[in-house]
Amino acid sequence: MRDIKLHPGDNPISELISDDIYDLLDERGLIDHKSLRDYKIRSKFKTLRASKFSAGDAIDLIREEYPYLQFDTIRKIVYASRK
Repeated sequence: MRDIKLHPGDNPISELISDDIYDLLDERGLIDHKSLRDYKIRSKFKTLRASKFSAGDAIDLIREEYPYLQFDTIRKIVYASRK
């Protein structure tokens, strides 16, 4: 499995929690990095679609940031129903 952990000090959810709290949760192993990656992908996709990119073009741009993910994998992430 690929290591998708972010660099120390990178807080991808800074709009939700402070950097200090994020770092503390991360140090204690309470951050699900895969879920955070998926959250970032969904957010980026939503932003690109709002900027009038087609769905396919938006997914292709996201793949440039996450080249280890297949097109269909990203499609499943952005279209998956969240519980």
